[in-house]
Amino acid sequence: MPRTARWRIERSPSRSLPPSDSSRPLRITDCRFVAGASRSTDYPRGGLPEVAFLGRSNVGKSSLLNALVGRRLARVSGTPGRTQQAHFYIVNEGLLLVDLPGYGYARAPARVRSELASIIEAYLEAPRPLALAVLIVDARHDPTELDLGMNAWIRSRDLPVQVVSTKMDKLSRQQRRHSLNATQRLMQRDNIIPFSSETGEGKRELWQAIDSQIGLRSRTPASPTGGAPR
Repeated sequence: MPRTARWRIERSPSRSLPPSDSSRPLRITDCRFVAGASRSTDYPRGGLPEVAFLGRSNVGKSSLLNALVGRRLARVSGTPGRTQQAHFYIVNEGLLLVDLPGYGYARAPARVRSELASIIEAYLEAPRPLALAVLIVDARHDPTELDLGMNAWIRSRDLPVQVVSTKMDKLSRQQRRHSLNATQRLMQRDNIIPFSSETGEGKRELWQAIDSQIGLRSRTPASPTGGAPR
């Protein structure tokens, strides 16, 4: 049985993110690829806070990452399942963004799906300085069983998580309301961030959620995204 079945577990309460300060500036001066790894022994060392991005294949994860940093970091492909490693990008020499493989590509052989699931689970279970897991869902559809399973799996590990609903620009106002309400209800979360890689909607709010978690975790004078001292 593919390891993805382990993500289908009972839901349990999880801790919520603290409120973010909308007045905090975001300054990204440098970001670049530093490593691709399929095993924990190949992960970057150094202890920098990490933000992991997860989602189904072809959900728009690469486009979201590129929009978030304002440049092309991750390769955008029309072929689902192209990312087959954990890709690490360093931001301002103080934060690692981790692009995890997409899950749920039905056309991939069972062996490949199992290997990709193993890479995701190995990262999330490793003793990493994970500040936030960003779970990306497609606003055009209700969250799938795999999305709900991943959400529950992350909750079971008590990991801080932010759900982002992307491709919002494809929806009408009425469809947006329905999509957000359905995602909140099915994922049992009330802090969904609507996002569009095309218009930039949600970019600031997502950085605020990241910045808030980094400050909460590290207690450093300033966060790598340029936030004010705490």
